[in-house]
Amino acid sequence: MIISLRTAKALLEAAEKQAMTMGISEDIAIVDEGGNLIAFHRMDNAKIAGIDIAVNKAWTSVALQVPTANLVSAALPGGPSFGINTTNQGRIVILGGGIPLIYNKRIVGGIGVSGATSAQDIEVANAAVRFFESMTITPANTNN
Repeated sequence: MIISLRTAKALLEAAEKQAMTMGISEDIAIVDEGGNLIAFHRMDNAKIAGIDIAVNKAWTSVALQVPTANLVSAALPGGPSFGINTTNQGRIVILGGGIPLIYNKRIVGGIGVSGATSAQDIEVANAAVRFFESMTITPANTNN
């Protein structure tokens, strides 16, 4: 499966809807399986610093094949991945809000959300992930 622009726009909409419900403004990025930006949305009043952070959260989730929240404790001083955020020209983000998009056990893209607390960014990203999963359910994989 390839994430089309149409799908990416639907994911942005699902994330924005969740953010609006929560009363927050977010920067939201969707990338493909190679970490390349497909679509981006900056909600009204979202922080401009969050633009690069959202894109890089999405990229990190694909590049390292894990939600960015999973990197937080490992990247602390003394942790097994301490300093990982200084690699890849500083592109790796160790804040929650980046989640890979998985179809048939394969990463096909990622979402990155920035602008609020990590917990809120994760909640907004998860809304898009749930929407993505509902889009990709077929009779062949409903029993998995």
